[in-house]
Amino acid sequence: MAATAGWFTPMLHAMDLARSIRFYEALGFELIDTDRCEPLGWARLHCQGGAVMLLRAEHPPEIDKQGVMFYMYADDLPPYRQRLVYAGLEPTEIRYPDHGPSGEIYLRDPDGYFIGVVHWSEKEHTEWLQRIGRSGV
Repeated sequence: MAATAGWFTPMLHAMDLARSIRFYEALGFELIDTDRCEPLGWARLHCQGGAVMLLRAEHPPEIDKQGVMFYMYADDLPPYRQRLVYAGLEPTEIRYPDHGPSGEIYLRDPDGYFIGVVHWSEKEHTEWLQRIGRSGV
């Protein structure tokens, strides 16, 4: 049996871990673990189907040089967007591009990382399974 790897977890440098933790919790992540230091050196957060680790940065991340974007999926985008607004975040208005005709929003985390959220309900999932030739996987 070949060895495999799993649990792909992006690690983001953050200037203020407490602020970034609050941001990711507002997105729906749950704080799982930290190094329990004061101030925090790292934190791990999970959400349905994903994880992110935050590492205390010694200098501001150079976001324009990162070339990375993060994408999430919401089963009902309009109320999810409203939840983010109520939490004090600033998502874009819902847009309907060709690659996301059911709608998507964008926002930036406290350090400037770019996050997209697309509407992905059972309807979109079923259509996608049909498109790739699978059913109920």
